[in-house]
Amino acid sequence: MISPEELRHIAAWSRDLSEEEFEEARRGISFRSYGKGNYICHVGDKLEAWTGVAAGLVKMSTTSRAGKSATLAGMRAGAWFGEGTVIKGELRRYELVALRETRLALMRRQSFLWLFEHSAAFNRFLVHQFNERLAQFIALAETERTLDATGRLARNLAWLFNPTLYPDEGRTLEVSQEELGLLAGMSRQIANQSLARLADLGLIEVGHGSVTILDVERLARYEA
Repeated sequence: MISPEELRHIAAWSRDLSEEEFEEARRGISFRSYGKGNYICHVGDKLEAWTGVAAGLVKMSTTSRAGKSATLAGMRAGAWFGEGTVIKGELRRYELVALRETRLALMRRQSFLWLFEHSAAFNRFLVHQFNERLAQFIALAETERTLDATGRLARNLAWLFNPTLYPDEGRTLEVSQEELGLLAGMSRQIANQSLARLADLGLIEVGHGSVTILDVERLARYEA
């Protein structure tokens, strides 16, 4: 069973639970690791656990019948996702790929539903989570239609620093240009050029294998 300290570290939402609720969350969580490039699930898979990223980087994507792939979201350590699928008991409607060595926390459906039915604090978290994800996917539709490569990269970076989804993760992320390109649907070279443009505008600071956000609000609103 996960230790209290580790649960509080990987799941900010757990800190507001009552003692009974916290213990139910602890009992319900197990871990699974995935190598770089490994699929976590495919469209149509039955993955019943509510999922958190304990370490690593995950890409959520979908592929059309014509074979065109589109990234829906990138998720780093601290992210929790899949609550809608767990509540409805559906098959997965998206693909999940580990972009680097990744460790997932998996909460069994029984524990998730118990918290959903008994915990006001847990439900408050879910409401905020649903609102932020909805805004993210609405912005995704806008991004694909109106923004250039730099704009798409700016929005993807801003999502990875959303203060509601990642309340404890700070302003620096260890991430490669290749990984950012995969998340934003562009080549490493284009990602490099876009990062340089955003750095020139004073929105980010690019380090060796890392990006520091200097102004997340301007980054989220960036338009070419």
